[in-house]
Amino acid sequence: MPAPIQAVMLDCDGTLVDTLGDFDAALNAMLRQMRRPRIEREQIARFVGRGTEHLLRCVLALQDGGAMPDEATFNQAWAAYLQAYEQVNGTHSRLYPGVREGLAALQAQGLPLACLTNKPQAFARELMRRLGLAPFFRFIHGGDTFARKKPDPLPLLETCRLLGAPPAATLMVGDSRNDAQAARAAGCPVFLLPYGYNYGCPVEQEGADAVLPDLPAIAKRLQAA
Repeated sequence: MPAPIQAVMLDCDGTLVDTLGDFDAALNAMLRQMRRPRIEREQIARFVGRGTEHLLRCVLALQDGGAMPDEATFNQAWAAYLQAYEQVNGTHSRLYPGVREGLAALQAQGLPLACLTNKPQAFARELMRRLGLAPFFRFIHGGDTFARKKPDPLPLLETCRLLGAPPAATLMVGDSRNDAQAARAAGCPVFLLPYGYNYGCPVEQEGADAVLPDLPAIAKRLQAA
């Protein structure tokens, strides 16, 4: 990396937390309310990463032969999904191995941390609170915090500014091309983890600065740099 790391931004879903169970419960509750067939977890995993709107549109289009939903259908799905997700948020989620230890190690190095996700900010903050991760983060930003979402660089650039670190010295840690593309566009270095949701593709092909097995390995890499 060209500059010593001064701060770290971390994605949530697929990076810190396996939230596929929450998505499964909320999406299928939404589909039941709309009198539609259920969707399997393997299909859901391929749509996670670009925010709630994208997720819902992809699920509805999958069931409608690829046709994107009209506004009335989408609005019905949106209302049903938000209500369902609020009820299950964190209930079916689990931390990936080493996450708590890795965050503690990064914090011990004096690095300010931000959680930067595309899920709605209120859901992200509540999830971090329920899982006991909120104290690690100076900021928890969601897909509705800024005018645009990842892979647009805006959320990263604004978060770098709030953290008080230049993009070139602010590491983005994620699990998908979404994070890699946003980091490249923002001028941030990026490390990817291999166990999350990357649209069914290996993260090794996304052009990250490194692919490391878990968060403690990232903390060790930074400490040794």
